[in-house]
Amino acid sequence: MARPPRPSQPRHPAPRRVAKAPPAAPRLIMLNKPFDVLTQFQDEQGRATLKDFVAVPGVYPAGRLDRDSEGLLLLTNDGRLQAQIADPKHKLAKTYWVQVEGEPSEEQLAQLRNGVQLNDGPTLPAEARRLDEPLLWERNPPVRFRKSVPTAWLELVIREGRNRQVRRMTAAVGLPTLRLVRVRIGPWSLDDLAPGQWRELEPRLR
Repeated sequence: MARPPRPSQPRHPAPRRVAKAPPAAPRLIMLNKPFDVLTQFQDEQGRATLKDFVAVPGVYPAGRLDRDSEGLLLLTNDGRLQAQIADPKHKLAKTYWVQVEGEPSEEQLAQLRNGVQLNDGPTLPAEARRLDEPLLWERNPPVRFRKSVPTAWLELVIREGRNRQVRRMTAAVGLPTLRLVRVRIGPWSLDDLAPGQWRELEPRLR
């Protein structure tokens, strides 16, 4: 007896191979972040963000810089490089010029150098020294001074990345921060880059 014909199986078209786009070339950008700019590209409240200054797709900040702080911010599209720069375990040195209220004493500088006790634990030892008033751009809006209280500039070098760490360190030793400018991260220095300007860097940790 002849066998009944087998039902035909529906034929599915062979899956199409979609060519993957080649990975974007690594990029590293240095920005002089102005005062009152958020270290992000979007803000629902309409405040100034990195989008107002850096029109480069695909990059994101390697670390943070507070809205009320100024200076060097690095951005990259390379995850490995971002980790090398931002991850505290690499202890990449970050140099700040800090205008403080008061006259720093040697005892206060020694406290900063030895490590300061904060509410989230002691800081690592920092490099701290008095600094002659640096040649910087005018801040907009200007710093509010108290006429009866002197001010001074410090250079602080830290190898951590806690939230608002420099401000908390100076406050802990009795020297409130009035202005905070980051001028160097590892091998990269701000040099003559004006606020709001950026330049392309070689995308690797030298």
